[in-house]
Amino acid sequence: MKKHFTRFFVSFWALATFVLCHAEVGVTDVVVTPRWPWKGLVDITYSIAGGTTDTQVWVELSGHDNDLNQDIVMHAVTGDGVSSLVTPGGPYTVTWDVSKDQPEFHSSSFEISVKVHSDAPLYLVVDLSGGTNASKYYTRYMDEAPDISSDTCRTTELWLRRIPAGTFLMGSPENELGRFDDETQHQVTLTQDYYIGVFECTQKQYELVLGSNPSSWKGDTRPVEQVYYSNLRGNSAASGWPAYGHAVDATSFFGKLQAKTGLVFDLPTEAQWEYACRAGTTTSLNSGKNITNIGINNCPNMAEVGRYRGNTDDGKGGYTGIHTRVGSYLPNAWGLYDMHGNVWEWCLDWYGAYDTAAPTDPVGPASGELRVRRSGSTEYYNSGAHTCRSATRGRLRLDAYSYYCGFRVAFLP
Repeated sequence: MKKHFTRFFVSFWALATFVLCHAEVGVTDVVVTPRWPWKGLVDITYSIAGGTTDTQVWVELSGHDNDLNQDIVMHAVTGDGVSSLVTPGGPYTVTWDVSKDQPEFHSSSFEISVKVHSDAPLYLVVDLSGGTNASKYYTRYMDEAPDISSDTCRTTELWLRRIPAGTFLMGSPENELGRFDDETQHQVTLTQDYYIGVFECTQKQYELVLGSNPSSWKGDTRPVEQVYYSNLRGNSAASGWPAYGHAVDATSFFGKLQAKTGLVFDLPTEAQWEYACRAGTTTSLNSGKNITNIGINNCPNMAEVGRYRGNTDDGKGGYTGIHTRVGSYLPNAWGLYDMHGNVWEWCLDWYGAYDTAAPTDPVGPASGELRVRRSGSTEYYNSGAHTCRSATRGRLRLDAYSYYCGFRVAFLP
């Protein structure tokens, strides 16, 4: 065994790949050093040349086993040069825990590639497979969408999609079918990119973070429900939004997720939620179509994009009034699923009248009694297609739960 790892040590090498971005930014001085005696850890250092003081890039690390001619995904990487945007300079340091990614790793020739990209990646992936006992949840960036034919993206991995900054019309026009009085249409500008869950948080993902599953209708790939706002952010004053920003209690869902990733995960604001839902559309549904009826009658346009009271008996799982596996219906243009129906989703904001003076990065009222929830659901009452529109606003006490209320994770770079 010692002889094998000596050979492994000698033949471990690096490949620095230059990718033109801004002022010809590239990777330099890559050094790969397996720790000896071998304990499954490899240290990687690199520097970034070029660019300006304002340049920010993201770094991609990948491995290739030359013996097997096989790419190896490097999930278990930590250090100051991963999971965040970096600037030119260095050296940056990364440690790869080979034993976590490849427990049976044996190779006589292995290369590591370090690349930089100027465009932010489309997806952020959090590896939750270690569950509550994990000291860290490893993260990685991807440009490829999740493989929804496998439930990995619904269970042991948490996938979020980048949403570009922009301006949109929030609320609904006065002639929209099923409209409520609190949906005054107004212009909103979001100045920063952010990431939001491709799916509603599932019961398995919630259990891996908090160690419990409060849901009434069990199913690993179904959205978690019966969660309090305080389960997600905590009970103390420090968890108050917007006064205390993204500060959350350590024992809450987001407290544990933030601590084990070092990243600012939270609920989306109401504006972030609707902007992500619409994905550039102005119709009542993010498919570019409008609902054709209200109430619990079947609405064909709504039935394409989400599960609600009028189309629960559709062969996709469950029965009347019960949600189903996330990602069962058509996604919007940004690849987000279940923005219409399945379960309501908590947002950060206190519920109140909109600031209609073309706000920038709105955070909602300073105080209130009810928190906003969005999306609509399969619940028995008042759950027709009109309650699942892009503009529909729900609300609930932060100390209340519902069989029909879950949430979607957001990440702020």
